[in-house]
Amino acid sequence: MTVESGITEQSPEFTAASWADALADVETGEFAARVAKHLREEQVVWLTTVSLTGLPSPNPIWFLWDGASTVRIYTTPDAIRLRNLQQNPKVSLNFAANGFDIVVVTGTAEIDTQAPASDTVPEFVEKYTPWYSRVNQTRASYAKQYPVLLTISLDRVRGI
Repeated sequence: MTVESGITEQSPEFTAASWADALADVETGEFAARVAKHLREEQVVWLTTVSLTGLPSPNPIWFLWDGASTVRIYTTPDAIRLRNLQQNPKVSLNFAANGFDIVVVTGTAEIDTQAPASDTVPEFVEKYTPWYSRVNQTRASYAKQYPVLLTISLDRVRGI
């Protein structure tokens, strides 16, 4: 796109792919590498479910990526998102954009009420130990308040 100063700006390239294709490209593809970096390093992602009336319902949440095709999220047993997921298990995970670093991952969520508590998952504890005090929690109090696990199987990714 040309701006008035005569400087030509290059438009960012939009990318969309199946999750398997994106993951296979993570070593060589710039976009796939950025997606993996978001999933590995970000502390918060926006989880969007769809309400019973069809309204998108985004919520900032903590999450843990397994390095492959699954994201785990702990939630409260009375969260409206659980009711939403019982009707429609499709979700999106939206990472906060920094300029044109936009990443949206979609998938299907399963509710697991028998999963191990978050304070017994070493990777989760390691990732969020510095954050518990920011939300007035301890490892144990967080695990007690958020006992329900959502396991999201990743399907597709898109972004710029």
